[in-house]
Amino acid sequence: MARTMPEATFTFNGAVIPFRDGQSIAAALTEAGQRALRRTAQGQDRGMFCGMGVCQDCLVTVNGTPNKRACMTAAANGLTIATQVAFPALDTAHAAPPVGGARSLSPDVLVIGGGAGGLSAAIAACRAGASVVVLDERKVAGGQYYKQSALKGAPLDTQQAEGATLLAEARDSGAEIIQGVEIWGAFDGLLFLAEHDGAALIARPKTAIVATGAYERPRMVPGWTLPGVMTTGAAQTLWRSYRTLPGQRVAVCGSGPLNVQVGLELANGGAEVALVAEAAPPPFTAPLPALRAALADPALTWKGAGMMVRLRRLGIPLRNRTVLTKVAPEGTALRASFAAADGSRQECTVDALCMNDGFEPQNEILRLLGARMRYDPIFGHLRCERDAILETSISGLFAVGDCAGLGGAPAAACEGRIAGRAAAARLGFGEATDLYAEQRLLRRHRAFQAALWRMYRSTPEAGIEPDSDTLVCRCEEITFAQLRAGLELDPGHVGTLKRATRVGMGRCQGRYCGPVAARLVARETGAEMQDLSYFAPRVPIKPVSISAILAAREALDDID
Repeated sequence: MARTMPEATFTFNGAVIPFRDGQSIAAALTEAGQRALRRTAQGQDRGMFCGMGVCQDCLVTVNGTPNKRACMTAAANGLTIATQVAFPALDTAHAAPPVGGARSLSPDVLVIGGGAGGLSAAIAACRAGASVVVLDERKVAGGQYYKQSALKGAPLDTQQAEGATLLAEARDSGAEIIQGVEIWGAFDGLLFLAEHDGAALIARPKTAIVATGAYERPRMVPGWTLPGVMTTGAAQTLWRSYRTLPGQRVAVCGSGPLNVQVGLELANGGAEVALVAEAAPPPFTAPLPALRAALADPALTWKGAGMMVRLRRLGIPLRNRTVLTKVAPEGTALRASFAAADGSRQECTVDALCMNDGFEPQNEILRLLGARMRYDPIFGHLRCERDAILETSISGLFAVGDCAGLGGAPAAACEGRIAGRAAAARLGFGEATDLYAEQRLLRRHRAFQAALWRMYRSTPEAGIEPDSDTLVCRCEEITFAQLRAGLELDPGHVGTLKRATRVGMGRCQGRYCGPVAARLVARETGAEMQDLSYFAPRVPIKPVSISAILAAREALDDID
């Protein structure tokens, strides 16, 4: 596919970097072969990993202002960008201005998240007659599934075109969609605090629908924090949103259909895909789940089968029952090692290694507000308890999509339509009694997902011995060996382990290491996993400037 030529430049550590209008800083640097963006306290390089603002590892210093996420910050002509060091010195001559002003929002329905579930909820609520505001962290709404392009041009494929249509429908419905919003606080009574374009946002809706999605679970092996190692979703964002390949030669590993899809997309974009390593056995070895998936959703099943056929036609090796064991630097490239269930080994040299080993729900807002959760041992994550209209245990608070437990984009859209109508009906707009057709469709989507994940390995596994020197906490650089030493101090809870080792105290606030630490404590103590097994959610749920917190406080004082 033809890509537009660079239109402007910025500098990175003195080097001139060209970029195309709409690219993020991370996309432009990746295209230029610059993958090391941040340097840790132990002198280790880090690069873009999650591609969605969760991991906080792509921090750079922009015009003297540190802590800018390269994956979430648009490139601009003339910027001076530098590698972020562990403890950056603030250049007061170029310091970011304090957050000024505040905007207060009080819609009938507040939707948090602009993906398939959130946009569908907004459309349904608006059509029922309610006033709706959508807050989305991305610069362009559409979520992880639809991944709308930030560049000019036609949609990449049918999936992206469907997302563009859904986004246009949401805007045409009358919903106000505010993009680039960082929500950092949620409080009882449905009070949400956020920052947007240098101003504080204070939202006090009558009802709220949380549709924040999920983020990818990595496979923690030696070298998984090296620049060039990223989630499969991050690689997909680079290509689908910015038409940027993560590297000319790539490998994809983990478990799940996303890996096959992204392998195909990158190959069609011009990358050489050296390997797709799938931990699960081939789908035909599980005929009953495959049949159930086909009966529940023939179209999606056929689409998946077609992707497997196209992968083989392109000559891309697909190795089932094969897992990543190690990543090591090899010059400017990476050397990835894999092991198969039959004992065979394989290595390949790549520019980028993409991994997806399952998903973790982004449920911080739901947990902060006290929504009841249960642990799902099959998927190894928390699921939010909801009733038939997707309302949580908190009155007026609804949850849709993967933030409540992995279910897939079609199910999220269906849940959004149900919750949107139900939230509006709660306030007297229309009725939520005629939901049979949507609920029946939702049961089909859920049946498909249940069958699909029986064919793949969804339960998280440590994958390596817990006494190894492999990092678990990539922010604080805490190893499995250090966690083991902390466990020997007899901590009875993950919070005690956190105080003993600093695991989970970094900028990502335990989003990657937290679930692993919780499972280790549960295994050590023999306790069953539950909501209280995890780190307690705390404000701010994302890093935010002190000035933003003060601006919100002043605005709340004025309102009260």
